[in-house]
Amino acid sequence: VQLVESGGGLVQAGGSLRLSCAASGLPFDDYALGWFRQAPGKEHEGVSLVTSSDGTSYYRDSVKGRFTISSDNAKNTVYLQMNNLKLEDTAVYYCAQGFIVSYCSGYGCNKLDGRYVRFQSWGQGTQVTVSS
Repeated sequence: VQLVESGGGLVQAGGSLRLSCAASGLPFDDYALGWFRQAPGKEHEGVSLVTSSDGTSYYRDSVKGRFTISSDNAKNTVYLQMNNLKLEDTAVYYCAQGFIVSYCSGYGCNKLDGRYVRFQSWGQGTQVTVSS
């Protein structure tokens, strides 16, 4: 699986950015793609996930109402529209193939809208910097 992110940049607090992720080599027609982020000195944290089968989306609590994930299955592309950005959103954002699992814990485990998610096969990342 190859994932190529784009769309990061520098934005003032309250501004917006749209990230894109072009995927290739996905082994199945039914898959889930999403985003996680990592700020300097912090562990990575899952941000959002969308399933290709029915477009169900999942979010971490801190971005609900501000971020929207969407997908274009014909283009194998996932987008993350980020509005009302806050200083704490500053991080490198990675697009990744995600798997919803029945349970996980520890490093690499994420919880989005009450579902456990593990990410794998991520891209090179794109920097998002929110300034005051």
